[in-house]
Amino acid sequence: MATKARASSKRAASTKPSTPLSVTRTNAKQSAGKKAKYPDIRRDLERQRAAILDEVGDALTKRSGQEAFPDVSDQASAEMDQNFSMRIREREQKLLKKIEEALERMKSNTYGICERCGGEIPYKRLKARPVTTLCIECKTLQEQEERARR
Repeated sequence: MATKARASSKRAASTKPSTPLSVTRTNAKQSAGKKAKYPDIRRDLERQRAAILDEVGDALTKRSGQEAFPDVSDQASAEMDQNFSMRIREREQKLLKKIEEALERMKSNTYGICERCGGEIPYKRLKARPVTTLCIECKTLQEQEERARR
């Protein structure tokens, strides 16, 4: 009798619905699908990030000290060039941060979802502006609100 009980419990165990496994497979397919959803945009972002980091590395290794020019206008021109370069680096630093955030959103499967309304951001918008976090409608509203505050 004990043998029959073990056999029936084995059958019961083997015939249990495999819902957790099938759900896991479905979730894995969905997350793999989301990761693979924007491979071209991911590559573009990674290329941009690499280019910015290369430029920063070049700027640090080729950095020249403050030169003393005999002519005041040459000195002023050099300072203007340096200020311009610093502004460009600041913009690149902000862009690099946005790129990192976009890549992180890709990892967490939240890339392409509008932060404001929760709707899906169209692929064309993501392709044109891969670091965007808002759909066109929400971005338009945001810009209108900013203009109204001025």
